[in-house]
Amino acid sequence: MFKPVHVIGGGLAGSEAAWQLARAGVPVILHEMRPIRGTDAHLTDSLAELVCSNSFRSDDAANNAVGLLHEEMRRCGSLILRAADAHKVPAGGALAVDRHGFSGAAQAAIEAEPLIEIRREEIAGAPPQDWDSVIVATGPLTSPSLSQAILELSGESNLAFFDAIAPIVHRDSIDMNIAWFQSRYDKVGPEGDGADYINCPLDRDGYYAFIDALIAGEKTSFKEWEKDTPYFDGCLPIEVMAERGRDTLAFGPMKPVGLTDPRTGRRPHAVVQLRQDNALGTLFNIVGFQTKLKHGEQTRIFRMIPGLQNAEFARLGGLHRNTFINSPRLLDGTFRLKARPALRFAGQITGCEGYVESAAVGLMAGRFAAAERLGAAPSLPPRTTALGALLAHITGGADAATYQPMNVNFGLFPDVPTPAGAKRPPRGKDKKLAITSRALADLDAWLGVTRQAAE
Repeated sequence: MFKPVHVIGGGLAGSEAAWQLARAGVPVILHEMRPIRGTDAHLTDSLAELVCSNSFRSDDAANNAVGLLHEEMRRCGSLILRAADAHKVPAGGALAVDRHGFSGAAQAAIEAEPLIEIRREEIAGAPPQDWDSVIVATGPLTSPSLSQAILELSGESNLAFFDAIAPIVHRDSIDMNIAWFQSRYDKVGPEGDGADYINCPLDRDGYYAFIDALIAGEKTSFKEWEKDTPYFDGCLPIEVMAERGRDTLAFGPMKPVGLTDPRTGRRPHAVVQLRQDNALGTLFNIVGFQTKLKHGEQTRIFRMIPGLQNAEFARLGGLHRNTFINSPRLLDGTFRLKARPALRFAGQITGCEGYVESAAVGLMAGRFAAAERLGAAPSLPPRTTALGALLAHITGGADAATYQPMNVNFGLFPDVPTPAGAKRPPRGKDKKLAITSRALADLDAWLGVTRQAAE
């Protein structure tokens, strides 16, 4: 019997890493500190809990980089994508899930796996020296003692940034005489019908009154040790965006493009969208409305939105401190800490951003650790795949001097060659399709299968 690999953290990355190890025949001890020690954002002690949005973003594998990553993970036997696919809720072209059904399915699979032992305990400080293979997947909410140990091992001076959480509204408290169902451009996605979002319209005066209230609203104050912690630009609080310019939100999360108010037959000045958050359709989250407003202010200000004037909130927004390391400087090509190769990192702590990206890094870390335990050299996914592009960016493709969390995107992929006889390389949708087609073909070759055989 092989020695176990220790996985610290039972979030998306840790759960996926543990699953991949067990699928390869390698025993795992999965350490999760909840409920022994809670965090500022988790509400349960479930493995793979979603603490922010319930969306895994676009599921379009032909035209979107994250949709491509979904498909690559499916072909790699991802537990996280299996659970997500089993608990879809309508969300236009996105893959969104019933958060409780999703985490319950992931946890049940791990609990039923005989090669995985779950230990509910905090790993305080650096992992013991006799643990010869460890995956640190403690995510954006790493405990203070482990964060300090990572600082000491890595020589980093700062491991943190701020991330914010959007509120969730009870469906039956939304005024559907004002709001309406529609996806942008009536786009139909997984489990949806082209009318998957609730839309609340604002006219010009209502929009600017709302913006002024956001800017003036009382915010959560930072503790002294938090004051120099930066935000991640991909998840800014709504009021921080408003402070950058009164029209910023009308071109961001409140943009009205692709939407028509059925009462007027016209496009509103701005729109607030809500996305289904559970399978029953009783809860909807306000898309893009991460916030650090105090709870009383959230209730007052968000009820200024037409259609939400009587909104009842299942969860109000919040702010939590995230943690990540300078991976391009600190990690080798298989996510191992250069200063201590027995430690491998996975998930958001590596500086990837997003549920899918975190799980994808966990998937790769689990496969790399399994190969080592089985006495083989880890096989890296091709640079032309979404997995390979993400790996390359995290472990050296990014500039270590300016490293910030990054979602997967087509800018991380190598250029596609100019087709024979063509005057220039493909552009726009043609370029995206060329990238995604190449990626899936190269992934199948890496996995040692053809798509026909897999089907």
